Amino acid sequence: MLSKSHKVYLNIREYLKEKEVDIAYLQEKIQSAKDIEESKKDFHNAILHVWGYFKKEASETEKQGLFDILEEYMEGKNNQEAVIQYLNALLKRYPNEYLQESTFLTGEQDEIMA
Repeated sequence: MLSKSHKVYLNIREYLKEKEVDIAYLQEKIQSAKDIEESKKDFHNAILHVWGYFKKEASETEKQGLFDILEEYMEGKNNQEAVIQYLNALLKRYPNEYLQESTFLTGEQDEIMA
């Protein structure tokens, strides 16, 4: 969600804090967010968020590699997939259960189960 819209991400996150959550409503919000075209700004923000999971373990060279490829994306010299592939390479080197289950990195779009 974060790579689609920071505002939508925050709205869904706040909704999930409610005592009772309507799964159908939540699925509708998620589907609506999936239909939003990603902006470079929101994608960039999401990548920086994911980087936070690696920053204590990754080397300075790995950090620079990510920031270089991200800058190339922002300049239109490569695509989102190149950035995601780089993050997946870091994930193999520095496993993280939360990120391994993230559809942002895996590309898998599982349905929410009630």
